Amino acid sequence: MTHPSFNYRYRTLLLVLLASALWLAGCSQSGSSLQASSSGSNSKDDKVVIHIGVQGKTGILPYAREKGWFEDSLKEAGAEVQWHEFASGPPHFEALAAGRIDFGAVGGTPVISGQVGNVDFRAVAVTADGRKGNMIVIPKDSPIQELKDLKGKKIGVAKGSSAYNFLYMALDQAGLTDSDVKVIQLQPDEARPALDTGAIDAWSIWEPYATTAVFQTGASLLASGEDLNINAPSFLIARTGFTEEHPELTVAFLKAYEEARIYFTTHLDEVSEDISKTQKLDKEIISRVLKNSQPILLPITPEFAKAHQEQADFLYKSGAIDKQLDTSKVLESKFVEQALKELNEDKQK
Repeated sequence: MTHPSFNYRYRTLLLVLLASALWLAGCSQSGSSLQASSSGSNSKDDKVVIHIGVQGKTGILPYAREKGWFEDSLKEAGAEVQWHEFASGPPHFEALAAGRIDFGAVGGTPVISGQVGNVDFRAVAVTADGRKGNMIVIPKDSPIQELKDLKGKKIGVAKGSSAYNFLYMALDQAGLTDSDVKVIQLQPDEARPALDTGAIDAWSIWEPYATTAVFQTGASLLASGEDLNINAPSFLIARTGFTEEHPELTVAFLKAYEEARIYFTTHLDEVSEDISKTQKLDKEIISRVLKNSQPILLPITPEFAKAHQEQADFLYKSGAIDKQLDTSKVLESKFVEQALKELNEDKQK
């Protein structure tokens, strides 16, 4: 099924994203101040500086940032850490193209957009299967009962995000296209007030925003990836130049991530308490979000690769991207396989 207006809107978004990326990349190559502070640079004491992109407030990376875990782990490997905040996944790729970050954690749709734009990166590990990661939320007392009731409604979503692709796959399952609804570009901090005030009728979003809206306002979940059997893996991404120049630090980063993930998932009560205090959110909300999230760190198995390819194929068939991708070209598991192997060997000692 071809969605003409979806094609136009999404391709316009990609052009803006890629133009920004190319402009930033040009700046980074021009010898400007951006180049001087670029990723993988050496500090005065010859330590490599690893630049990590982070989004959200409840995931492993933001929690580890608060705890200083990556700083401690990577210091042993002779590296320093700098963090860069983003509102969603797509801006990570602008930063990757400009050489301003080396690693990040994003959903599958930004990964596809990055590949379409020829950004030089690799997806190096799977961090979530995506079945519970994206949801469509409707306000309390909404007359909307099922997906087909979205026809003619205003839906907020961050364009280019994993929730954006999820929305269109959900609409497709209901026999709708984007021409049947009004999609409004909103970042999470813009969409929540819009949902609360009735400016939008529904919100396609990821955790923790969905559960927070349900608990705080009585909003309802209309659909999730689990309900619709939509697998949309999330990934850790890495700048190719960094992985080639510093393969040992790439493994060290992944080891630090896995150690953080293990603590994060085995101390949920403590983690929930910490996050509820720093983010001033009810602990019950955070506990529910974390139980829904179930973060993982795994190589990109054939099953995950197939699910990711299906996402790209859907975007191509919908007319959202203008070329068919072989997504396997940006998937690389050797670093995470080595990291997990080394951690397992350490346990045996």
